[in-house]
Amino acid sequence: MENETRYLTFALTKGRLAKQTLELLEQVGITCEEMKDPDSRKLIFVNEERKLRFFLAKGPDVPTYVEYGAADIGVVGRDTILEEGRKIYEVLDLGFGKCRMCVCGPEQARALLNGQQQIRVATKYPNIAKDYFYNQRNQTVEIIKLNGSIELAPIVGLSEVIVDIVETGSTLRENGLTVLEEVCPLSARVVVNPVSMRMEQERISWLLGALNEQM
Repeated sequence: MENETRYLTFALTKGRLAKQTLELLEQVGITCEEMKDPDSRKLIFVNEERKLRFFLAKGPDVPTYVEYGAADIGVVGRDTILEEGRKIYEVLDLGFGKCRMCVCGPEQARALLNGQQQIRVATKYPNIAKDYFYNQRNQTVEIIKLNGSIELAPIVGLSEVIVDIVETGSTLRENGLTVLEEVCPLSARVVVNPVSMRMEQERISWLLGALNEQM
């Protein structure tokens, strides 16, 4: 690996996922000391020994960087992968950042999930919601895209139910809502650019194998 001249570039999701990813990489002997400097204003961080580059990006942008080859490898939540629908390979479940995508609402809304009537669904994830209701439940719904507190929508009558990420469910309970159905489990995933997978198969396969052994 040390003889390679081309840099492998990682796009990491800002925040907790990046921190946990770097901790996992350190366990397999890959470090990037530059990224530990809280005062650094650098955008690209480099490990010269292993010819690796790292940069931080917002979650929804990570699959875009990977699809277009600006990053060879990305680490991002599965919710983002499903919502963005980019042409990338999802190759490894890292096992952290676990949560669920769920249909939630007041208990009385459960009766509306029978496919017989059109309901309104508020969500930050319109593509995931549309796929679930149209292709899995065969129920016609009106999707309302929101960016803020999704739990507010059924409380004020904007929608009958919501599709959102649930970790502990405490926010739902505090607002009189509950999980009505689970759409899918979520966690942090490694994604790879298809061309990079072919061109750098040996290095990427080694990395994936090493990470897999740590989990």
